[in-house]
Order: sequence, then structure tokens, then C-alpha cells
Amino acid sequence: MMPPVTQRNSRHLVGLGEATRTWGLISIQTFGGPAGQIAMMHRILVEQKRWLGERRFLHALNYCMLLPGPEAQQLAIYAGWLLNGWLGGIIAGVLFVLPGVVALLALSWVYVTHGDTQLVAGLFLGLAPAVLAIVAYAVWRLRQRVLHHRLLLGIAVAAFVALALFGVPFPVVVLAAGLIGWWVHRRWPDLIPESGHAAAGDGPQPLVPDDALHSARPSRRRNTTILSLGLVLWAAPVLVAVLWAGRQSVFVEQGLFFAFTALVTFGGAYAVLSFVAQQAVGVFGWLTGGEMVKGLALAESTPGPLIMVVQFVAFLGAYRSPGGLDPVVAGVLASLLVTWVTFVPCFLFILLGAPYVERLRGNTTITAALGGVTAAVVGVIANLAVYFASHTLFAQTREVVAGPLQVELPVLTSFQAPAAAIAVLALLLVFWRGWSTLRVLGLCALLGVGVGLLG
Repeated sequence: MMPPVTQRNSRHLVGLGEATRTWGLISIQTFGGPAGQIAMMHRILVEQKRWLGERRFLHALNYCMLLPGPEAQQLAIYAGWLLNGWLGGIIAGVLFVLPGVVALLALSWVYVTHGDTQLVAGLFLGLAPAVLAIVAYAVWRLRQRVLHHRLLLGIAVAAFVALALFGVPFPVVVLAAGLIGWWVHRRWPDLIPESGHAAAGDGPQPLVPDDALHSARPSRRRNTTILSLGLVLWAAPVLVAVLWAGRQSVFVEQGLFFAFTALVTFGGAYAVLSFVAQQAVGVFGWLTGGEMVKGLALAESTPGPLIMVVQFVAFLGAYRSPGGLDPVVAGVLASLLVTWVTFVPCFLFILLGAPYVERLRGNTTITAALGGVTAAVVGVIANLAVYFASHTLFAQTREVVAGPLQVELPVLTSFQAPAAAIAVLALLLVFWRGWSTLRVLGLCALLGVGVGLLG
């Protein structure tokens, strides 16, 4: 039996002040998407400070990848919980998103108030093609890491076809992929190998060793308390919006949609955006496809999870339907409401599930389901790349429906040569030169501004 983690006091392995300073430092470095955020947390928590063991960190990451929502932020909550209990998890999770919330609110305001100026228009002219290259590179990297068998490649292709050609709902694709991963593991146990359990490294023993069992014990009382309090806090802002603005208001509409999204969007931010773009653009009409690309460009260039793009979506939707409020005030309120309903479930998933997950280390069934979902995510992100390409390289698109097929095609006569040229340059810089996300975004933004001012 694994020994329990020994704590310095009743709750904290690390001084709360030191932990808060560390999470604050991490929060202002969370650029570059989930891969970069996870790598940065690994470097600080595992390699530099030796607070977590290698296998412990990766086991927590595996659980977070199985959950809906931003896995990097959930990993921060999990690590904070391991080190400082529930208070540490809350501090880590809040600080992880706080700089991005502030930055994206400011940028959303700039967009709606100055977006028609040559400077801002040129900025987005450069950022959108850069995002296209970054998403394409994410597909490539994930393909290399995940699709090591023809069956897994088949899952990815099937997910792409289901989304791009048949309009199958995103949650159905993810659920089917998880079930396929489970079934494949039952039939061929070695096909989807166990991942994320590297050998323990040399050096001083971390504060939370790989083989130690956390002292927290799951119980009915604990679960009931966390779940009831969490659900009340999660639902309260939406209920207030119903009483204040009415059931048909944009605030309630957005609150309910993004609360639902928080529960069903598996596979990371790029996968989530495929579903959000489909609904926010095609169903609710809160923004256009081109603006969705611009929102991701803003999220890419600010710290925090990429899912913060939902703030931009909410801001634009409420700004254009303010319901009697000042448009900017409506946009800010909607952004904060959507941020709340998006991230509160992340805390619930971790604080409820972590004690159980600590006792499931080495469970191959979970790993097999994760392998199927991750393979499907490659296809989901590829679909997102195609969506972004059609809305970045072409000014207009049209929807074609033929029987079960539902395809959005670009209008070829609306081809935008400057955007295409910047996209080609961004692809070369990312794939050939290996430039970082921020460097690519910075250069492309400058080029876009130059083209906009000259035009």
C-alpha cells in the first residue's frame, strides 16, 4: 500500500504565500496554448521546485485530458490541491485565468470601438492568418504524437468527416471515440498503450512523490458539500440574469449555452472552438466566422487558456444586443458571466474527482478511453483548421446541403491574396523555422498593419 503524503501542517505542503507567488508567476507566462502552458508548469513544478514527481504530474494531466474544459487550467487546480488542499486549488485556478480575463476584456473593447480603423483592421489582417498556421501546426504535432496506428488514424479521419461533411454534434463524436478506445483496449490491449507514466527521475525526492497516496479521503459528506455549494455558485449568476433581464435576454442565452458547453467540450481549446464556432456563428448569430478567427487571435496573444475566446464571443453578442444597457457595459457583464459559467465546473471536476483519481493511478481503462478521444481530437482540430482557412482566406462562404451532407464552401471569387501571403509566411516560420507562437503573431501583426496602412 502506498504511504500517504506527509504534510508540513494540516493542509499545506508549501507555504501558502510562496505557492501564491509561484502561481502568480506562472499566470503571466501562460502563452502559447495548452501545450506551452503544460510544459511551463512542468518546468517550474517538477524540474525547478521539485514540488511534484514526474509520474504524479503526468497522471494528473491524464485525468484532466479526460475532462471537458481547458486541461491546462484544470491541471493547475489539481497541482494546487495536491500542494495546499482546496484553497490551493482555488488560488491556482483563479490566478491561471485572471490575467487573460483582464487582457481580453480590454482587447474586446478596442475591437468593438476601434475595429473599423485602418490600424486595428490591419492588425487583425495579420493575426488571423497567423492563427491559421498555429492551428495547422497543432494538428501536425498531435498527429505525430497520437496517431501511431492505422486504427487511431481512422478514428481521426472519421471525426473530421463527421464534423466537416455531416454536421454530427461534437459531443457525439467525442463520446463515440471514447467508447471505441475502450472497446479496442478490450480486444487488443497493446494497441493503445498506457501513456504518461514515465520512470521516476534522479535527484531529490519531490514534496509529492510519485508513489505516495494523498491524505484526502473521498466521502459522501465531502462530495455533497462540494457539489451543492459548487452548483449553487455556478447557477447563481444565470438565475440573477433571468430575474433581472428575462429568460429571452442575451445574458441568459449565453449563460445557458456556455454552461452546457463547459460540460460537453472535450479535447482542449481547439476542439472546443469547433463546437462554439458552429453554434455562436451559425445558430445564435452573435458574431461572424471571420470574427471568430479574430477572437482566437486575441486569445492566442494574451496569457491564459485559449478558451478565453468565449469572452470575446460573449462581449460581441451582448454589445450588439445590450437590452437597454450601455453596449460596453452589456459586453463586460456578458464576458464575466460567460467566464464564470465556463470555469466554475473546472473546480468542481477537480475538487470532487481528484481524491478518487489519486487511487486510480495505473488504471489502463481510463488510458484507453483517453487514447480514443485524443485520436478524435486530431480530426476535430483539423476541421477547425479548415473552418479558419475558409473564413481567413476568403471573404465569403456559402453552405451547401445535399441529403445528409452539410458543407460550408468558400466563394472562390472572394479570395484575399494579402491574407494568403501572410498565412504562407506564418506556415514557413512555424514549420520550417520553429518560431514560437508569440513571435509569429508579432511579426504577422506588424505585416498586417503595414498592409492595412498601405491599402
